Amino acid sequence: MFFPYRDDNPTDTRPYVTIGLITLNVLIYLLVSVGGTDTYRFAVLNYGLIPVELVHFHNYFPSTAVLPVANLITALFMHGGFMHLAGNIWFLWIFGDNVEDRMGHVRYLIFYILAGIAASLLHVALFPGSNAPVIGASGAISGVLGAYAVLYPHARIRTFVFIIIYLDFIKIPAVVFIGIWILFQVVSGLLSMGQGGSGGVAWFAHVGGFLFGLCAFRFFVGKKNAVPNWRLKL
Repeated sequence: MFFPYRDDNPTDTRPYVTIGLITLNVLIYLLVSVGGTDTYRFAVLNYGLIPVELVHFHNYFPSTAVLPVANLITALFMHGGFMHLAGNIWFLWIFGDNVEDRMGHVRYLIFYILAGIAASLLHVALFPGSNAPVIGASGAISGVLGAYAVLYPHARIRTFVFIIIYLDFIKIPAVVFIGIWILFQVVSGLLSMGQGGSGGVAWFAHVGGFLFGLCAFRFFVGKKNAVPNWRLKL
């Protein structure tokens, strides 16, 4: 098991959007959680993305006036539990500030939302008949990781590593860390194909967001800032 706890990659600007996204995710989670199980179920069914609803553009569950297409965005701010939320905002905090620094606040926010939408659309394309709600910021954050991997391939990611009884803290180049991460997503996704998109984790949404970030980041940073940053090579 390995888990990042920080990167050695300073920024020149304050990550207002990243901080705002983290705050919004936490506030929505608290708001949904305080109402108990019934409130949580209502929120997930109404604001989570349900593939079959989007495909047929029809709400099959008791719903508010929110159309299925709007759930492509609302689902990005819903989470299935504290650990789900904590893992997502932790990765966003580590990697989001640098990507925001290169893109600028407004373009980064647009990039984040579009990455989340792209992630969800790949999941829907693979599991169009699924009635399992898809929630979480993972797809959007996967897009951030895709952009980070090409913008800062040699940035050092300080990582907690635990193998059976061996514990260590090491520095891993970003391209290696993120490469291992996306490989895990792909393998897990392939292994879960037989579950019809209802296995608990939308692995291919992570893949979709990552591919969007990997391919589309240039449209959000401009030609000058699209050049990979090699300053942390040593």
